[in-house]
Amino acid sequence: MSAPRSTPTPSSTQRLLASRRRVLSGALGVGALAATGSLAACGEGSAGAGLAAEEAVDLKGKTLKLMVNQPHVLAFTDLLGKKFEQEFGGKLEVTAIPYDQLTSKQILDVQGGDGEFDVFDYFYFGLGELVAADALVDLTDWIGANTDIATDDFLPSIYDPYTLLDGKRYGLPFDGDTHVLYYNAEVFEQYGVQPPTTWDEYDAAAAKITQDSGGSVYGAIVEAQQVPMILGCSFINRLAGYGGTLVDGDGKPAFAGEEGLAALQHLIDVSPHALPTPLQTGFDQANSAFLAGQGAMLDTWTDLGLKAQDPASSKIVDKWGVVTLPVGGKNTTPRTALDSGFGLGVSTAGKQQDVAAAFVKWATAEEQNFLLSSTGGSGIDPARKSVLDSAEYAAAAGKATDVIREGLDGEPLVWPKEQGAPKALQDLVDQLALAIQGETEPQAALDKAAENWQKALG
Repeated sequence: MSAPRSTPTPSSTQRLLASRRRVLSGALGVGALAATGSLAACGEGSAGAGLAAEEAVDLKGKTLKLMVNQPHVLAFTDLLGKKFEQEFGGKLEVTAIPYDQLTSKQILDVQGGDGEFDVFDYFYFGLGELVAADALVDLTDWIGANTDIATDDFLPSIYDPYTLLDGKRYGLPFDGDTHVLYYNAEVFEQYGVQPPTTWDEYDAAAAKITQDSGGSVYGAIVEAQQVPMILGCSFINRLAGYGGTLVDGDGKPAFAGEEGLAALQHLIDVSPHALPTPLQTGFDQANSAFLAGQGAMLDTWTDLGLKAQDPASSKIVDKWGVVTLPVGGKNTTPRTALDSGFGLGVSTAGKQQDVAAAFVKWATAEEQNFLLSSTGGSGIDPARKSVLDSAEYAAAAGKATDVIREGLDGEPLVWPKEQGAPKALQDLVDQLALAIQGETEPQAALDKAAENWQKALG
């Protein structure tokens, strides 16, 4: 059970809502407010030199170059970019990278000598690779010196997983990613099924809807594109639901047991009743199909509900529902996972690390996190307790609020993030895909993945 939540003070509420209205009006071209400002941040910084907190860094008129995850483009351009311009008269130059190339491109920018970017929007499971490549500035002392960052307001479930490696912090949480199960309530009512609480019920509902509709509506949409952010999430959701985990207490692979086998078998068994070609279904295709009413169930990121209620992007306004991810096997306790998830960090090759650190502080502050997580299409979920617990966020998230809070307030399954983690996760999804295609027996696929995992992580 979640701890009782505090209600934001009226001044905090007014400030957050006013900020959101101001930025959205600017994004629509109604007008922009020129503003200047400064943040207590760092002095001249370089890789390994550390960042001083005593000096004020003026962001007025600054231009920053950011390398970001492709689905976050709206967040950085139409939302943060507009607000940054309004407050500081500055500019964000955003380069979006497909999610299967993000970590490697960030490393290449540093090690290849270009040093083009100031700020990285990074996968938390790529943190070890980035640190090993000396691509992220160690922000430990800088964070400690900047008490107004309010680190105790970051959600405990994500703060350490997203930023901490070997006792040092390399960023601040930006996108608090977990999954929930969305369903088409109108389709459920039409075919007489109930929202599932177990994966067996999910299977039965998917099969009934696909069969009874003659394929006009698919019972499920399964994201299974062969990358960790997509198929990895779908498998790990089911692994957690069956009571399993990725690694044991010694860091050894633990997904090849009965829980992992049940999770993989579920992905195989549901495929005939799912939107065709799950292995080719990624983030964009899955969301579009669900919002168009083509599929009855989709486990995905929590911000989908904001788009589902937007008539400009959804044909299912007021016709959807959301529940916690199902359980299965012997497990009766729902558990979500930190599926992908992002922090903001400072590139060691950047030429203005002090300004970049000040931007990271600004972009992850309460007002910005509220703006992003309450705007449909931003791809950003709460990273701060003050946002997740606020009545204003609840008004934006609507019926999904309690389910989102339940997942982020709990103890989600954390993905590995040490050096070698991206390779280990890719090896896992490669073997999962072979099993889903029928080219490898499920247990053999998991055993091979565990063997490769052990080699990658040691």
